[in-house]
Amino acid sequence: MEGLARLEYRGYDSAGVAVVTPGGLKWAKRAGKLTNLSTALKENPLPLATAAIGHTRWATHGGPTDTNAHPHISADGNLALIHNGIIENFNTLKDELAADGVSFLSETDTEVAAHLVSRAYNELGDLTAAMLAVTRVLEGAFTLLAVHADRPGTVVGARRNSPLVVGLGEGENFLGSDVAAFISQTKSALELGQDQVVTITADSVRVIDGDGNPVEPRAFTVDWDASAAVKGGFATFMDKEIHDQPKAVADTLLGRADKSGHLALDELHISESVLRSIDKIVVIACGTAAYAGQVAKYAIEHWCRIPVEVELAHEFRYRDPVVNEKTLVVAISQSGETMDTIMAVRHAREQGSKVLAIVNTHGSTIPRESDAVLYTHAGPEVAVASTKAFLAQITACYLLGLYLAQLRGNMYADEIRSILKELALMPDKIQRVVDNEEQVRDVARSMKDATSVLFLGRHVGFPVAMEGALKLKELAYIHAEGFAAGELKHGPIALVEQDQPVFVIVPSPRGRDQLHAKVISNIQEVRARGARTLVIAEEGDTAVEPFADVVFRVPQTPTLLAPLVCVVPLQIFACELATAKGLDVDQPRNLAKSVTVE
Repeated sequence: MEGLARLEYRGYDSAGVAVVTPGGLKWAKRAGKLTNLSTALKENPLPLATAAIGHTRWATHGGPTDTNAHPHISADGNLALIHNGIIENFNTLKDELAADGVSFLSETDTEVAAHLVSRAYNELGDLTAAMLAVTRVLEGAFTLLAVHADRPGTVVGARRNSPLVVGLGEGENFLGSDVAAFISQTKSALELGQDQVVTITADSVRVIDGDGNPVEPRAFTVDWDASAAVKGGFATFMDKEIHDQPKAVADTLLGRADKSGHLALDELHISESVLRSIDKIVVIACGTAAYAGQVAKYAIEHWCRIPVEVELAHEFRYRDPVVNEKTLVVAISQSGETMDTIMAVRHAREQGSKVLAIVNTHGSTIPRESDAVLYTHAGPEVAVASTKAFLAQITACYLLGLYLAQLRGNMYADEIRSILKELALMPDKIQRVVDNEEQVRDVARSMKDATSVLFLGRHVGFPVAMEGALKLKELAYIHAEGFAAGELKHGPIALVEQDQPVFVIVPSPRGRDQLHAKVISNIQEVRARGARTLVIAEEGDTAVEPFADVVFRVPQTPTLLAPLVCVVPLQIFACELATAKGLDVDQPRNLAKSVTVE
């Protein structure tokens, strides 16, 4: 149950557990959040056992009901199975099973797998062999775990296109979709590869490939502890993670440059000659990570003079993209398990492109399937709506851009050193914004009845505006849109009416004077039409004051680095507005932290 609590961010529509006891298989499952299952188990405890499986669900096939909750049980009551992902050919398999007389209780694709593994076990007499046989007929993305009444000390798992890691304990072993599940018990873990089947007992771990041959999985050590995955005195995980951001940025920068300012990204195992030959970069990502990629586009193009495209991963491979051996594809994902991005990575590599992953989670699929990886070192992010991972991703993108500029000779060494010095100051600047959070929270509480909020930005302020809108949609369930401020007069200004709240991200007046003046004009345009203007501007920028109803100040920062401070008030605003509305900040409705289905 502790492990499930740590994984509830991955799904919280329903939850269930099954245990293998001397008296046979016992289970309990409930719709709703994990607390519903906890209550049920307190009222009717399960017998003691030494092997168990558990699951928190994000519904795909069938609604969040007790019946559809995992685990699913075989017809003879001897096998329990849980599943992450989607089995794409489940309808065909279900029809075949139904023709053989199998009855189905749920609407899920998972129940099909439970009946198939049970039938295979009855034929083969071996749970590992049964799991391997069934994976050969399944299509789609899945992680499966199964226990059987005849094997009281054994859990068998399999993975395809979905995460599964092994935790190595003393006299105990674990399987989880994330190391957070077992971090309080062990930091020693094993990566499992594609189409591998793992069998664990208290004292052994055995892994085979899709052909049944033994394999040696790669071992790794988790570099954070259980305390990093708890709230630490904050009301919500999101609150904690907003306050973690200075450290997340500092840790992502740590050890990347020597005293002379020379960057050495040791995790990038792509030859320098290949990186020098790159003539295009394509960033693939989804949601918040895609907005980090948009920020990267401005910085990398400016510093390296390489064209950068930013693609939504779920669109990338379906439009026949033009990529080749001279294209560097940068895949950004907090979890490293985003299914849309995994499939885009595979497509890019099939076209001959080198792929560099920017991820936060060690041992995950995307870095394993990429040519190189740049880890963000943000620590575990539990709240579904991303905050510190976003800032860490942007920071990693800056490092990549500077490294490429250094390698390709686009910038002088002193220019790179100067930017690195500015980056080193960013954790303190972010801390200053966080320390002044009460002004933002007061405004958010006063706006708890708002039904629509617009966000405007130019240059790097545009992706910040889109991220601010996304946070509000995710957390407060209200209409919110981010626009390029220059696009305002081409249509969106029709949305502005009396008292319409409009956030405006104002660029530094010190960097691009023309851009600053144009955004001031945008503020005047919406205010003249009755908007309530909430302005994010640098300390000392007095030009905004005549046209702003509220000004949220951020420290003076070079234009390209400004997203690291400008987005923080928008995160705090969304968090507090949702709290004021009485909503669950950490687990918004219909969302999951890691989208492991395509």
